[in-house]
Amino acid sequence: MQRRHLIAGAAAVASGSLLSRPSIGASAKSLVFVPTTNPPSYDPCFTPAQATRTLGLMIYETLYTRDMSLNPHPHMLDGHLVEDDGKRWTMKLRAGQMFHDGTPVLARDCVASILRWMARDPTGGFIKERMNALEAPDDRTIVWRLKKPFPFLPNALAKTQPTCAIMPERLCADPWKQAPECVGSGPFRWVAEEFVTGSRMVLAKNDRYVPRAEKVEYGWGGYHVKLDRVEWRIIPDPATAASALTTGEVDWVELPLPDLLPMLRKAPGVTVGRIDTHGVMPVLRPNFIHGPTANPVVRRAMLAALNQVDAMTAVMGEDKDGWRAPIGFFAPGTESASETGMDLFRKPMTTEAIKKMLKDGGYNGEKIAFMHPTDPASYDAVCQIAEADFRRIGLNIEVQTTDWGTVTQRRISKEPLEKGGWSIFPSGFPPVDYANPVLAGAMRANGKDAWVGWPENAKLEALRDAWIDSTDEAEKKRLSAEIQRECFDFVPYIPTGQYLPAAAWRNNVTGQLRGPATVFWNVEKS
Repeated sequence: MQRRHLIAGAAAVASGSLLSRPSIGASAKSLVFVPTTNPPSYDPCFTPAQATRTLGLMIYETLYTRDMSLNPHPHMLDGHLVEDDGKRWTMKLRAGQMFHDGTPVLARDCVASILRWMARDPTGGFIKERMNALEAPDDRTIVWRLKKPFPFLPNALAKTQPTCAIMPERLCADPWKQAPECVGSGPFRWVAEEFVTGSRMVLAKNDRYVPRAEKVEYGWGGYHVKLDRVEWRIIPDPATAASALTTGEVDWVELPLPDLLPMLRKAPGVTVGRIDTHGVMPVLRPNFIHGPTANPVVRRAMLAALNQVDAMTAVMGEDKDGWRAPIGFFAPGTESASETGMDLFRKPMTTEAIKKMLKDGGYNGEKIAFMHPTDPASYDAVCQIAEADFRRIGLNIEVQTTDWGTVTQRRISKEPLEKGGWSIFPSGFPPVDYANPVLAGAMRANGKDAWVGWPENAKLEALRDAWIDSTDEAEKKRLSAEIQRECFDFVPYIPTGQYLPAAAWRNNVTGQLRGPATVFWNVEKS
């Protein structure tokens, strides 16, 4: 099996031959970072893209954040008070917080930011359904009045894909437009005059930033910035990025191509290791309103046909410790993970049986428009395996090769296929949000208000509500199994495994904090 078309690039790097070499200079207080891909947006509320999430964590802050055990803690808040049997939350902002434009962070900015996030995020939409009012009675106080209790409110406000990023009220007017400026209150600020589209982004230390007093533990505590500047360099070719790291032209590559890791491990002055402790759950998201994928039989056939082990091998190569497969609809090892339905993967159906299922289900060879981004490399690898598996069972796959930024723009279209619509695309979920149904946004099946694809399934929604409202752990476990059973039948997305990628950096870069996302506080460069 040909895993990737980038092996030639790996050989070129190993022999010291470069197609091109970026002109990059890095000083001791300036770190040059190569992200997984070019962020499709610079607004972390606008898209759940991983690169946007990583960038957003530098610029913006959230009311709550998570520790290494993924427990939520107040971050922009001094704390909160819960009253009226869980239906009234009063949150108090820390004093003295400032936005990068010099204006103070006020409660009304937070309310506007939260409402903007609620309009876009499936979890936020669920909270809005339970909310009577969200108010800012004074500059430092936020008051929630709920119709029914929602004890997971801090967890929801701590999520980062999409992020409930706090920004000035003036930037929150239209939730369906990207924020026109990058203005947050975080430990780094956006340097607009040095921005070059598709090439370079510069983040400078925010001298106004006052960290919390607690000792930093990944995302919680005092965000102490030890760098003056972090320069993001967009280098689409993995071989070029790896070579720039070996020569010291860049300091940190977030996601080197797995084929290049043996070479990087041998390179003088380079360290290879896992910083991301939870990795990514790559999935395929079907269109539920147009085309063949609106037929649940077609989705079930896709689920049965896709070989997760092949997909994760294509992503991670020989790094067998860096992936898990097969997996269900929840992240492995979490409270809602279940064996329910997993025989479909462990005792797979034959090709002929899947073909018969398709025929009996009414599929007659209609075109399936598969949006296939070639960046990041992980999505490219997953798509190649999926397309081969889908063709094997007789699906008429039309591959539409593109870049990730185009996918994120095009996937919001509800046009039918004959008018430029789509059938299926890859995405990646943070496993920390798929530990249970609360934050698992792609499990929401509330029709037009659901995430792109717009699935509608009243049973799945009712099971999710019951899980959230239950206080009995045994009942929650039973409901988790029922949710997974319904997911196997309805197929809100197609899980393709879980991978934990390695990063690579120069030996003089230290202090990286392990966790479910790349962060830059505590990092030093000697």
